[in-house]
Amino acid sequence: MDRVHGEIEGSRVSARDSVLDLVRRIPEGRVMTYGQIAASLASRLSPRAVGWIMHQCPDDVPWHRVVNASGGCSTDRLPDVPQGLQRAMLEAEGVEFRETGTLDLEVYRWWPSG
Repeated sequence: MDRVHGEIEGSRVSARDSVLDLVRRIPEGRVMTYGQIAASLASRLSPRAVGWIMHQCPDDVPWHRVVNASGGCSTDRLPDVPQGLQRAMLEAEGVEFRETGTLDLEVYRWWPSG
């Protein structure tokens, strides 16, 4: 019996794997937002779902390069992430924060090509 919409060829990459692959590509000293990642995946996930994936990602994924829509570090609200860790990791890569605790997305936001 044939499928109504045709056969699916090849393997389908999970939304989680797509997020992790994209975050691995973010260069040192640059960031993406949760919403930007969600949008780049054709909104297969919400920004909040991207955050949950980041919270449970493998060690080889630079989770600290994903920030909120204001350019702030959302991880300070998590009980199992030391306060200030994400900011310190970004600062070690040359990212500068304003007095408000946010970074300038116009300067540090990364847009993947292709």
